[in-house]
Amino acid sequence: MKSIILVIVVTIIGVTIFYFNTQPKGEQLPIYNPIDMNPEVVDSSLQRVGLGHTIGDFEFTNQEGKKISNHDLDNKVYVVEYFFTTCKSICPIMNNQMQRVQKKYAGNSEFKILSFTVDPETDDVKQLNKYAKDHHADNSQWWFLTGEKDKLYELARKSFFVLKPAEAENVGDAGSDFIHTNNFVLIDKKQRIRGYYDGTSRTSVDSLITDIEKLFDIRN
Repeated sequence: MKSIILVIVVTIIGVTIFYFNTQPKGEQLPIYNPIDMNPEVVDSSLQRVGLGHTIGDFEFTNQEGKKISNHDLDNKVYVVEYFFTTCKSICPIMNNQMQRVQKKYAGNSEFKILSFTVDPETDDVKQLNKYAKDHHADNSQWWFLTGEKDKLYELARKSFFVLKPAEAENVGDAGSDFIHTNNFVLIDKKQRIRGYYDGTSRTSVDSLITDIEKLFDIRN
């Protein structure tokens, strides 16, 4: 009787180990929906959505003057940030960290970085191009994007959930309603949010780099 029980226990353990070892590693990451977020960063029309959130349609212009849309991210893993080129506080730190991410996945055509400006009045194509060069960006992989301000902010609040509508920050001597965040957002090949990371923290960005690798390890 004891031997039969032992065989059953060993079998159960073996099946359990096999199950977990054969699961897609990327699926171990959470999938974020509006209901999981702080309501302050979610558009009121989406706050109760608990399943099925994906990134909405968009089209902006990158540092080379090329139009970039969500369709250019089909079947891609990508990281998103919001920033502005004249920021002297967290943005330089964040984009130094983003260079590490780019270096890790250099040459991977299935990985992109998207840096959306919150100051399109200043950050035109010429300004973004200079900033991209200063940060050693690979123009085929790291896109700095500008466009209409209301659309940039709407995307942040309806798709990426990174900007608080009521939050404001004075920028430079003039001051304005520019809003930005230290968050990097990880998006998978199905346009779902899989993680948020502190772009000013090397440790948090290390976790981002690891989680990107997990998404590429999906085997289904």
